[in-house]
Amino acid sequence: MATQDFLVELGTEELPPKALKPLSDALTAGITQGLTDAGIGFGEVQSFAAPRRLAVRVRNLADAQPDKSVEKRGPAVKAAFDDAGNPTRALTGFATSLGVTPDQLDTLETDKGAWVVFRTVENGRPTVELMPELVEQALAGLPIPKRMRWGSYRTEFVRPVHWAIMLFGNKIIDTPIMGLNPGNKTRGHRFHCPKSLIVPTPGDYEVVLKQEGYVIADFAKRREQIRAGVIALAEKEAGGKAVIDEDLLDEVTALNEWPVPLMGRFEERFLEVPAEALISSMKEHQKYFHVVTAAGDMLPLFITVANLQSKDPAQVISGNEKVIRPRLSDAAFFYETDRKTRLEDRIDQLKPIVFQEKLGSLYDKSVRVAALAKKIAAAIGSDPALAERAAMLAKTDLVTEMVLEFTDLQGIMGQYYAEHDGEAGDVAKALNEQYMPRFAGDDLPTTLTGCAVAIADRLDSLVGLFGINQPPSGTRDPFALRRASLGVLRIIIERELPLDLQTCCQWAEDNFTVLTEQNTAATVVDYMLERFRAHYDEQGIGAEVFLAVHARRPTKPLDFDRRVKAVEAFRQLPEALALAGANKRVSNILTKQGGDTVGETVDKNLLQDQAEQALAEHISQQADKVLPLFEQGNYAAALTSLASLREPVDKFFDDVMVMAEDEAIRHNRLAMLNQLRNLFLRVADISLLPTAS
Repeated sequence: MATQDFLVELGTEELPPKALKPLSDALTAGITQGLTDAGIGFGEVQSFAAPRRLAVRVRNLADAQPDKSVEKRGPAVKAAFDDAGNPTRALTGFATSLGVTPDQLDTLETDKGAWVVFRTVENGRPTVELMPELVEQALAGLPIPKRMRWGSYRTEFVRPVHWAIMLFGNKIIDTPIMGLNPGNKTRGHRFHCPKSLIVPTPGDYEVVLKQEGYVIADFAKRREQIRAGVIALAEKEAGGKAVIDEDLLDEVTALNEWPVPLMGRFEERFLEVPAEALISSMKEHQKYFHVVTAAGDMLPLFITVANLQSKDPAQVISGNEKVIRPRLSDAAFFYETDRKTRLEDRIDQLKPIVFQEKLGSLYDKSVRVAALAKKIAAAIGSDPALAERAAMLAKTDLVTEMVLEFTDLQGIMGQYYAEHDGEAGDVAKALNEQYMPRFAGDDLPTTLTGCAVAIADRLDSLVGLFGINQPPSGTRDPFALRRASLGVLRIIIERELPLDLQTCCQWAEDNFTVLTEQNTAATVVDYMLERFRAHYDEQGIGAEVFLAVHARRPTKPLDFDRRVKAVEAFRQLPEALALAGANKRVSNILTKQGGDTVGETVDKNLLQDQAEQALAEHISQQADKVLPLFEQGNYAAALTSLASLREPVDKFFDDVMVMAEDEAIRHNRLAMLNQLRNLFLRVADISLLPTAS
C-alpha cells in the first residue's frame, strides 16, 4: 500500500504557556490513537508546539484503510429452508436486510450445526477522507478546562484559531477543521517574519519555519537550545552556573518561538534578602533564571530569554533590569518590615483565619498540633518542648508581608524569621520542615522536631476532616489528604520512627471536641494503610505482597514496611509457591473446622505417622528459632528460615490424612497445622500470595 507523510497545523493566538506541552502531547496521542483505531498503517509520529501553533506530523501514513473481510451470520440452515428446500421468511429477511439474494449467501459448518452466512470484502476508506474526522476528534479530546469563541465563529478552542494546514504528501486536504479551510500556508515569527510561508510537503515543515520564519517548531529542540544557551551564557559572562528549574524551562520554552538568552544585573544590596525570595520574585513574575557561584551562592545576575533577535540587545537587557528592580525592592521592603515583629507576637493574628469552618481557625489548629507534636516528640526521643514551640509558631509566617506576596515561601520565611528572633535551631528548621515532603520524592525533615511537627500537622488534618465526614472522594481532595498520608508514611519509614498510627491518630482525635463520626482514628488508620498500595506499586512490589501484609493490619508503618520487604524477598525463594499453596490449603481446612476455635496444643503421643512426627519436630524447631527474630522485627530472616518447612509440609500432605476418623487424632493434626499457619501469620497471610498450579 502506498504511503505519504501527513501534517496538520493549527495557528492560533498565543497559547497558555503552562498548557502548551500538555495540549501538544494530548493532540499527538489523540491522532495516534485515532489512526490505530481506524487500522491505518503509519510510521513515526512527531509533535510540534510553539506559542502560536500546534502541529503533528505522521510519517509513512498509508493512503487508505486496508480492505476488511466481513462475515455476518444468519439463521441456522435448518431454519433457512423448508422441507421442499425453498428459502424461508427467515432466510429471505436476512438476505433482504443485506441487499443481496439468498443464492449469494454461503454456509458455515460449526460444532453446533450449519449456519447461513454472508461473506464480503469491505473496502477501506481513503486516508484523505478519514483524517479530518480523526483530527477533529483529537481536538475535541484536548484537556481544555474552558473553551472560548471568537468573532462570528461558533467554533470553540482554547484560543482563537487563525489558520490551518492539512497536507497528505503535497496534496492539501481541504475539508474544513475548526471552521477553517486548511491550506499549505503557515505563518512565521510575529516580528521577524510577519507573513505567510508555503509548506510544500510535511517533511519541509520545520525547515521552512526555521530558515524562513524564525520559528523553532519542535518544542523539545527549542527547550534544549534554551537550556544550552542559558548555561553557556552564565559560564561565559560570569563564570557562574545557571540554575535550571525544569518547570520554568518548560514555561519559557512555551513563551518563545525564537529564543535568545540575555544576561542582566541587579544591585548587590538585594543579596541581603533571602535567596528564595529573590528567586521567587524573578521566577514567578519575570520568568528569569538565576545564577550562582560554584559554591552555590547567589550572584546579582539573572538570565532572561527574549523572543527575538534584537539589533540592540543592551536595550532589551536594560528594560528587563528596570522591571526587576521594583520587584526586588518590594521583596527587600517586605523582609525588613517583617523582621520588626517577632513570630510569637503574630500568633493571635491566626485567630480570624479559618482553617475549616467546623474545625476552627489556624490558631485552633496550631494549639491542637502543638499538643500532638509534643506527644509524638516524646515517642521518638525528641524534645517535647521544642516540638510544642515549633508547632505554635508554624503558621505565623502566613501573616507576614513576604508570604502574603509570595505564597510559595511559606515555611521558608518562617525559618529565616525564627532564626532572626533567636529561636532554637531545631524550632527554626521545623517551621520549614513541617511542609516536607512537599511533593513525591521531595526531601524529608532532617530534625526530629521537624518530623514531629510535620506528622502532627498532617494527622490533625486527616483526623479532623474524616471526623466531620469530609474524606477525599474520587478526584476531589481539597486538603490534599492523600498526599498528607503518603508524607506521614514516608517520614516514619525513611526516618525509622517507632510510631504507631493507631496511637497517634487517637491522640489527634482526643484533641477535638467537634467530631461527629465514630471511631475516627481507626478509619483514618485504615485509609492511610491503604495508601501503602500505591507506595509499593511504584517500587515494583506486587499488590499480592501488600495484601498479604495488610491482612494482618500492622499499624506501625516501619513494621509494615519491614514485613512487606520480607515477604517480597520470601516470594523470590523457590519454596515460596509451594508454601503459599500449603498455607492456603491449611487456611481452608481450619476455616471449615472452626477457625479461631482450633487450638495450638499438640500432643506428641497422638502423632502416628512418620511424616506428621517430622513436621511437628520441624515446626517446634522453627518456632524456637524464629520467635526471637519476630520480636526483633527481623522478618526477612524469619521467613527465610521458615522456607525450610516446605519439604516436611509437602511430605505431610502427601502421606497423612488430616481429617482422620479418630476425633483426638484429627484435632491434634489440626492444632499442628494451626501452629504452622500462625508462625507465618506473625509476618503476613502468605496464603494470599500466588501459589503453584
